[in-house]
Amino acid sequence: MLKPDPTVLRRLVDEYETLTAAPATAAESRIADLAYTLCVSTGTRDVGRALATARAWLAQDGRDTAAAAAPAAV
Repeated sequence: MLKPDPTVLRRLVDEYETLTAAPATAAESRIADLAYTLCVSTGTRDVGRALATARAWLAQDGRDTAAAAAPAAV
């Protein structure tokens, strides 16, 4: 599997984390869309694992220091 572009992956992770931290609203459908896209992008069906994989890929890329500092969720 090819890794997605780090810029796109960072946007997905950031938006997902921002929306899930907010109170429940109409954003729930967007959260579901982001979760699905993250899962497809990383080749897993588990959102936690998809986020951890995305963060790891971003950290390996070297352009993303926020991913390296974030705790990996499994």
